[in-house]
Amino acid sequence: MNKYAAEFIGTFFLVLTVGCAAVLGLAGDFAPIAIGSALMVMIFAGGHVSGAHFNPAVTLAVFLRGKCPATDVAPYMGAQVLAGVVAALVTTRVLSSEIDITALDLSGMTLNVFIAEFLFTFALGYVVLNTATAKGTDSNSFYGLAIGFTVVTGAFTVGGISGGAVAALVFKGINPDDK
Repeated sequence: MNKYAAEFIGTFFLVLTVGCAAVLGLAGDFAPIAIGSALMVMIFAGGHVSGAHFNPAVTLAVFLRGKCPATDVAPYMGAQVLAGVVAALVTTRVLSSEIDITALDLSGMTLNVFIAEFLFTFALGYVVLNTATAKGTDSNSFYGLAIGFTVVTGAFTVGGISGGAVAALVFKGINPDDK
């Protein structure tokens, strides 16, 4: 994976979680846990790729310490700022509009539900692939923690939007008792 893409993805999910969990208030009093969880799982997933800075100030600090090449500073910061802007737009323009869904009723689902579920399904796949199957993470045993906390992050961040509705529909659809 490209290190600039890793910086974009990690920063995106961190800012998205701050926006949904804290700014929109979807996680209530648990916003700090959601935000910390997002940062933790993205560090697990991207740390071996890019160093997992996810913040221009961190990139600057790491550069000043001599641990980030000068040629990476501007691209890292560019990816981080772009990811922050995109996450803010997704939060304010897409996920914050009024949501009216009926649990397990596909006809009542909105685009927001599908976007929320898509984003955190992507995050889950990203974390699984970059912790449990990447060469850079061989001999580590943090997979369960990273994967589990990705689900915690998603639940706190967009659970109030989708309630896990898409996953529930899939499971309902394959239930052998439903005839």
